[in-house]
Amino acid sequence: MSKRFTDQEIAQFNTDLEGKSPQEIVTWAIIHAKKPVVTTNFRPYEGAILHAVNSVKPGIDVIWCDTGYNTRNTYKHAEELIELLDLNIDLYVPKQTSSHRDAIMGIPQIEDPMHKEFTEQVKLEPFRRAMAAHQPDVWFTNLRKGQTAFRDSINVVSQGEDGILKVSPFYNYTDEQLDAYLEENNIPNEHKYFDPTKVLGNRECGLHN
Repeated sequence: MSKRFTDQEIAQFNTDLEGKSPQEIVTWAIIHAKKPVVTTNFRPYEGAILHAVNSVKPGIDVIWCDTGYNTRNTYKHAEELIELLDLNIDLYVPKQTSSHRDAIMGIPQIEDPMHKEFTEQVKLEPFRRAMAAHQPDVWFTNLRKGQTAFRDSINVVSQGEDGILKVSPFYNYTDEQLDAYLEENNIPNEHKYFDPTKVLGNRECGLHN
């Protein structure tokens, strides 16, 4: 387990980082990290966090938990970013193929009792497996304020029960600011993304809460 910081220390981190650029936030975190990772699912705007982190620490471990239900556009976008940014990808997939699962349960709706098991299989179990293998002390994410109620309650720096320091360099960015960041750095974006576990855009994905 990573070192646990007090609430006061976390608050001070956020005060110190107020007004800093994404690269400055990443640099701060890298200095304090022993085993940093960045996670991605190649959803819209993921190119920003991947560019920001990889530009400060080239070759950082990039964990991709692929549910197996991504769109053709997302897979093509992922390959484009991997090549463009020379990402060090460590891919994690569910233990059961999507075809096998589709034959048994399909993609359950939220109210379906099978939805919890579906989410466990395609998202939570691969993620736990990835984190257990990497055992990071700093985890870079692309969480942003305004996405969900839970994400509104955290900040640029937060800490989970596992003690991992979660750093979200673009936490206060709007879509318009991210568009400008991507354009300035010639990073492609892709909006045809599908998360089979969320259904509604303002639902938490299960990895962060």
